[in-house]
Amino acid sequence: MKVKDFMVQDVISVRPISSIKDVMTTFVEKKIGGVPIVDENGRLAGMVTDGDILRAFKPIDRRIQDYISFITYIAEEALEERIEEMAKVEVIRIAKTKGIVTVHPNDEMKTVVNLLAKHHFKKLPVIDNDNHVVGVISRGDVIRRIQETVVKRME
Repeated sequence: MKVKDFMVQDVISVRPISSIKDVMTTFVEKKIGGVPIVDENGRLAGMVTDGDILRAFKPIDRRIQDYISFITYIAEEALEERIEEMAKVEVIRIAKTKGIVTVHPNDEMKTVVNLLAKHHFKKLPVIDNDNHVVGVISRGDVIRRIQETVVKRME
């Protein structure tokens, strides 16, 4: 069983300059939780997930500690202010851009299952030899395909 037999080829992706707000809209409209970020040539530039966006929205605690006078100043940014501030930011600023785990269309599905299980990823980009995104494969895709092929044969 090969990745190309399981992957989704109609890839929903975003550009590095897409705003976080636009990416959230894509997530909601398409009912997905992550997308590859591709440059103008279709090459993988990063990955962004709903978890990345939530971490970006986490308000920053601003702490100033003066140990000489034993004063601690804590100003917590409000969540709504943080969301408004971050919504306009380019998604590439919060995305994973280094060390992205990828697979190729001719990789064995055993590799995908191991990667998804080991790293707790929800989705992996499928790239060709030139780093072009040619598909994505998610945990759901794998489970559906296993159920359709292997489990149904057991009945």
